[in-house]
Amino acid sequence: MINTLAVEAADLWGGTPIRLLRNRENAVFEIALPTGRAALRLHRVGYQNPAAVQSELWWCAAMAARGVAVPAALPARDGQFLQTLANGRLASVISWVEGEALGEAGVLFAQPTETALRQHDDLGQLLARIHAVTDSLTLPASFQRPQWDIDGLVGESPFWGRFWDHPLASPRQTALLREARALLTKGLQAYAQGGNFGLIHADVLRENVLVNGNSLSLIDFDDSGFGFRPYDLGTVLSQNLYEPAYHEIRAALLQGYGDLSVDLADLFTLARVCASVGWAAPRLPLSDPVHISHLARAEMLAARMLA
Repeated sequence: MINTLAVEAADLWGGTPIRLLRNRENAVFEIALPTGRAALRLHRVGYQNPAAVQSELWWCAAMAARGVAVPAALPARDGQFLQTLANGRLASVISWVEGEALGEAGVLFAQPTETALRQHDDLGQLLARIHAVTDSLTLPASFQRPQWDIDGLVGESPFWGRFWDHPLASPRQTALLREARALLTKGLQAYAQGGNFGLIHADVLRENVLVNGNSLSLIDFDDSGFGFRPYDLGTVLSQNLYEPAYHEIRAALLQGYGDLSVDLADLFTLARVCASVGWAAPRLPLSDPVHISHLARAEMLAARMLA
């Protein structure tokens, strides 16, 4: 079924599918266009509405046009970035980005520490550039994306779910997650008084950072929205908590980004690890080990910060 949809979608861009790259929330194919390689995305049903996907594509195209290392949206043969397939599923195509993923979730870095530090300094610089260039854009009146604000992270119905109500959480974990929610609410309310808020990627995971020699690119803006800018850095750091050189990696990322304190980086790292617990609960079978690892990571960081 998914391959049939890929053939239908690729034809709208005058291309043909080559191989399935991933089939998780979006299905992503490498396709061949007359102009070369590209990536076809079959968007997950019911996650983002057409206006929100159009907004994501517009944003990426605008950044790429200004030289930011993100994939550009490519128009179909009818000139539109977004297409609706016969079964109602949305499809889009973005430019091909060369490189290998920075790392893998749950696996310690294989590269030397010195390399990881340089890469995180570079990643901090890339995020700072994305945020700065975005602030120079005039968004279309129709632009819409999700809100990664206080309600979206710790409100009664967070965007990714009520992490403090995870069905597999132990009594200790539940208590810590509820305390973490209170801590985050207080910290986010204080930051919101004068903090940096705007469009963010919101999912700067290792697999979404591509390394090509000494250059980095950021892909997969599917979860992007309006939020606190330090959340992008907290997402990076959430996957590094078990790295032996964690404190050095954090320092390198903050140095590259500039003008962000360790305390704020820690606050938004906690926000991300809690959000990840909420993300897993409705999306993965309860037998999936990701639940246990996400809960353990949130418990560890929450206990550390609450102490």
